[in-house]
Amino acid sequence: MPPSPTPTAATALPTADLAVAHTLLNCLLREVSGPEHQTAVSDGRLLLRLPRRGALLRVALRRTSLLGAHRFAGPVESATGGGWSALGWRELAELVQAELTLRTGVANDEFLGQLASSAQGVEAALAGRPAAGPDRYLESEQALLFGHRFHPTPKSRTARGAEPDPWTAYAPEARAAFPLRYLAVRQELIAERSVDPAATAVLDGLCGVPAGYRLLPAHPWQHRLLADHPVLRAALERGEVLDLGTGGPEFTATASVRTLHGAGAFLKFSLNVRITNCLRRNAAHELTGAVALTELLAPALDDLAVRFPDAAMLREPAFRAPALPGDTSGALFEGLGLIVREDLAARLRPGLTALLAGAVADEYPTSSAQFARLLPDAGPAELLSWWVDYLRLLLPPVLAAYFDHGVVLEPHLQNVVIGVDADGRPRQVLFRDLEGTKLLPEHHAALLAGLPPAVAGPMTYDAQRGWDRVVYCLLVNHVAELLAVIADQCPALEPRLWDEVRLVLQEFADDRQACPPRLRGLLAGVPLPAKANLLTRWERKADRAAGYVRLASPLAAAVIDQAVRARN
Repeated sequence: MPPSPTPTAATALPTADLAVAHTLLNCLLREVSGPEHQTAVSDGRLLLRLPRRGALLRVALRRTSLLGAHRFAGPVESATGGGWSALGWRELAELVQAELTLRTGVANDEFLGQLASSAQGVEAALAGRPAAGPDRYLESEQALLFGHRFHPTPKSRTARGAEPDPWTAYAPEARAAFPLRYLAVRQELIAERSVDPAATAVLDGLCGVPAGYRLLPAHPWQHRLLADHPVLRAALERGEVLDLGTGGPEFTATASVRTLHGAGAFLKFSLNVRITNCLRRNAAHELTGAVALTELLAPALDDLAVRFPDAAMLREPAFRAPALPGDTSGALFEGLGLIVREDLAARLRPGLTALLAGAVADEYPTSSAQFARLLPDAGPAELLSWWVDYLRLLLPPVLAAYFDHGVVLEPHLQNVVIGVDADGRPRQVLFRDLEGTKLLPEHHAALLAGLPPAVAGPMTYDAQRGWDRVVYCLLVNHVAELLAVIADQCPALEPRLWDEVRLVLQEFADDRQACPPRLRGLLAGVPLPAKANLLTRWERKADRAAGYVRLASPLAAAVIDQAVRARN
């Protein structure tokens, strides 16, 4: 075991300007300058060229990364005639905007505005943050002050319609908790499906309604965005909908913003707000598809639960939406429709504390869940032991879902909850969000044929796109980022951490009669797919149409051997 050198972990939060600039530089390195071989590491700094704009940038490094996901320190600087000049995030963004315009031949007049919105979100998250409450799980859900570090605008938001309240009233990073708005809708004008009476009972138990009506809870921000919709106003005037006001138990905003926790369940609402790249509204096919997947996947999930008892999926057994006369566009059906997700208590083993994986993997000490605080003063042997235990919880069920059941899980950091024991050791993983779960048509042709095409189509990926999504979410977004925060504690351990990833993948392959070609390629070190968030945002593509860039894989044995020799 190598000695434990001085940690390179961040011990304080960055300024908003530094956080935004570093995040933008991460994207530029991964998607543009890195693939074009316009980067170098020299004298403790990353050098990065924008060849079309004719700019040379540099930034100091706290630590290099085998995957190229380096840790930065201090400002980004630009070469000038007489030396180097520090750049703020906006000056860096203008250089990136110029480079991408020249590179693609297409301008994007939204880009700087979205970056400004994200910067404002980070500034608000850092300013006047309330103290955390006693619930460590909810603290972890609300810990992501800076968002996805490989997305150019992780904290941007653009509402459709007037914004009646401050964003901080509903933002998880502001530790928001609030009561819901309640509507009563004539029972014949309610569209719903439930495969679990308990899920329906959760909704009906939130507030009483007059006879002949059903309760429709609403996110208060969304209700105010839609309050002046003419179809809703007409339904209120006719008495088809009753406004019962705001009240009842408080619900807590979780990391996804629109999914709230309270009253023994998660409620996934729509928000007519574009956050990062997507409008956060429950499309009609997502409302019906969540319940359909909960039912269709039950045999596969039950099989996985037997084979991997320390992993489970939080299911989504019910949806409810208004079906009002005149809502021909579906604006209210989708805008006020909600999905009920199981509470943690349905799957989390007693005695374990649930922590959002994204909070554990945060580069900065944003909560008690962050790895340096979760496992303080750990030496190399303890770090490595924790890592191996975690990999054996996380990797096999995701791969078995794909290869054995044709199910594409989406286990990125925001979709996985880790159950830890009193010592901070990982004992269970929970997967969530059926919106991102897809089916491979060749495995599920009969099931998909029984669904309406509008539901079945968005529910599928072809085998290659599904594999790219699995590998990206599992290894690049999740494993690499959690590995990075462990390597921050002991930089010399990074090659061993990647070696353990390969060994656990090999264990999974060895347990099979034949190693699938895609897994064999992964083990051999073929390049890893990384979602191109910067280019997707620049090209204004839908998230589903996002492309991938390919990263040199640290899983290649030669890469690991070379790195071990270099560090010994």
